[in-house]
Amino acid sequence: MRNFVNLNQLSTQAITSLIVASLAYKNGEKGLPQMTQHVANLFFENSTRTASSFQMAESKLGWSTININPATSSTQKGESLSDTLKTLGAIGVDVVVLRHSINDWYRPLIEEQSPLMPKLVNAGDGNGQHPSQSLLDLMTIYEQFGYFEGLHIRIVGDLSHSRVARSNAEILNRLGATVSFAGPADWYPTDFDQYGNYQAIDEDLNDIDVLMLLRVQHERLAADENQKFSIDEYHEQFGLTHERYNQLKDDAIIMHPAPVNRGVEIADDLVEADKARIFTQMANGVYARMAILSAMIEEKSYDTITN
Repeated sequence: MRNFVNLNQLSTQAITSLIVASLAYKNGEKGLPQMTQHVANLFFENSTRTASSFQMAESKLGWSTININPATSSTQKGESLSDTLKTLGAIGVDVVVLRHSINDWYRPLIEEQSPLMPKLVNAGDGNGQHPSQSLLDLMTIYEQFGYFEGLHIRIVGDLSHSRVARSNAEILNRLGATVSFAGPADWYPTDFDQYGNYQAIDEDLNDIDVLMLLRVQHERLAADENQKFSIDEYHEQFGLTHERYNQLKDDAIIMHPAPVNRGVEIADDLVEADKARIFTQMANGVYARMAILSAMIEEKSYDTITN
């Protein structure tokens, strides 16, 4: 696997292999790769979970890590992203884990086909894709149910600004889950129609297997939207209240990519309720990212739909 930039580019068989490897790492059933790699983490957007999770995954694999602060890097002097990455490749970096606000930041870099370009891992691009988050979400769902076919998964919240929603909707639909969406109508991208139906949050709530809540991304909203935003109104209309929690099936699970705005997307005391898997997702993220990184140096083929 030369680059890991979009989970939906991988075949279903390859995705299944990554889920199995993730669970094997978690259960202590998979040995560490023998080849040590040098990894650079480069985050142009703020991150706690993804950045620290990748660093922990790299540490558990026994790999050498360089953490680069873009604010003090040569990109501030006008150096192109391509030259920054080729510089890292030239000094011996094997893999770069990168997050950027630009959608599809990786496409022109891969198209260069430069021998100096390190292998690339997409840690999030704008409101496009978040493939490692998608993999850990798939791992969490599979760990709970053991399958995807026929599961009813509802994704709720700030859909238009969420790369998690887009990544997950596409791949879950392909894996045979029934996906539905809820949230403010103004935040619903109509191209999501190809993945599932837009519904009221309370519609058939007692038939949902996975309720996936999304953070309201205030940093991506216009000033007037933030000014008009009401925490209480949002929570009442689109958040996980106690009443909604009690309507869920006993074996339903609640997910959230975090960070969680307690009392907004989900009632404060429900973040760690019995049905919640939010911190389980975070724990699983380390093992999913170990599987991603080790797959980049394994000899077996991780075939892709598009290269």
